[in-house]
This record gives sequence, structure tokens and C-alpha cells, in this order.
Amino acid sequence: MKIKKGDIVKVITGSDSGKQGRVIKVFLDKDRVVVEGVNIVKKHARPTQDNPQGGIIEKEASIHISNLMLVAGDSPTRVGYKTLDDGRKVKIAKSTGEVIN
Repeated sequence: MKIKKGDIVKVITGSDSGKQGRVIKVFLDKDRVVVEGVNIVKKHARPTQDNPQGGIIEKEASIHISNLMLVAGDSPTRVGYKTLDDGRKVKIAKSTGEVIN
């Protein structure tokens, strides 16, 4: 997967199009990620000992990675890979050619 935890991404399609945020969690088997401040859903929670009031909680839901682009510098870019002379494999920005890792 070209997007990992901690990366800054931009949403390119959907209701949250244009928003940017940091990746909080990655689900490799489903090709989905949770992005901070994007795809907010309302969840009805019953009262528990941790949350005695209960009520409606707003939280981030996962979004498919095909709807995201990695942000390198100030603009979103496609991602490629390159092997350096010392044998390390690094991510590069297709638009600028700079190393992202």
C-alpha cells in the first residue's frame, strides 16, 4: 500500500472532496484508511460505565484509498518507488521526483 500511518493525504472524490488530513489507521486487508477530520459519522452510543451519559458521538469512518492522494510538499501527487544506490526502496513523488520517505 502506498499510503501509511502518519502520511498527509487529500480527498479527491466524494462528499469530503478537497479536505486534507493525517492518516490515523490503515486497514490493509480492506484497502481502507481512517483520516483525521474526514468522513465524520454520527454513532449512537448507549450508556456505559465509561460513557454514563450515552448519546450521539461523532467519529471518523474509514475511506477507500482510491479516493485519496498523498500530499508531497503542498500539492497532491501520485506515488512511485525507486531503489537507491545503497539498496533502500523509497517512495517518490511522480510530479516532482523528490523522495517522500
